Amino acid sequence: MAKDVHSGAVYGLGFIGAAIYFISQATTFWMGVIGFLKALVWPAFLVYEALKSLGI
Repeated sequence: MAKDVHSGAVYGLGFIGAAIYFISQATTFWMGVIGFLKALVWPAFLVYEALKSLGI
């Protein structure tokens, strides 16, 4: 149970950091919305790129 709490906390902090980064880089409102959506799915892109670089 504690492991699930820790992984949720790490994902939550990562989400907040990604949202701040992507939204701060936005030049328009809609780019900010897209940045927020990117912040929701950034772990999927991270895992994909990691597996691609490992050749899996």
